[in-house]
Amino acid sequence: MSKKVLIISASPRKGGNSDLLCDQFQKGDEEAGNTVEKVALRELKIGHCMACYGCRGTKTCVQKDDMKELLDKMVEADVLVLATPVYFYSMDGQLKTMIDRTLPRYTEIRNKDVYFIATAAAGEHLMERTMDALRGFTDCLPGAKVRDEIYGEGVYQKGEVEDTPAYLRAYEDGRKIR
Repeated sequence: MSKKVLIISASPRKGGNSDLLCDQFQKGDEEAGNTVEKVALRELKIGHCMACYGCRGTKTCVQKDDMKELLDKMVEADVLVLATPVYFYSMDGQLKTMIDRTLPRYTEIRNKDVYFIATAAAGEHLMERTMDALRGFTDCLPGAKVRDEIYGEGVYQKGEVEDTPAYLRAYEDGRKIR
């Protein structure tokens, strides 16, 4: 049976290294016969959580931006792929802002298979804080299962990730989803 896969790219650079790994994941996933949508956070308008708790009881944020539609997609997907470049040993601000804005409905993002993609000039051991922060988010999602973590290490300039094992791994992970 085909799965509904949502890939969320937090790369601020179109064609940046984490964005390229998303494309590889999508390519493998589509070849496996799944329905795939890739969302680039850089193209969306998502404000920061204001901690007003206006969503309490309503499951609707008081802000009128692109997060409502993205949150609907996250709830409906079978598989989530979260991709980010690593900035100062953590996820970039676009992904953190999006995660914070799941507050109104995060408990509805349930029973998902989740994949993490991170890219950095640093090595894998220095990217562990980023992966740990992503795991922290999925720990809050009922029934979420992290299926793989792809480390695009040692990459800085656009396109360098194409010459790493992570490039093939992203494609292979996408192909495995059934």
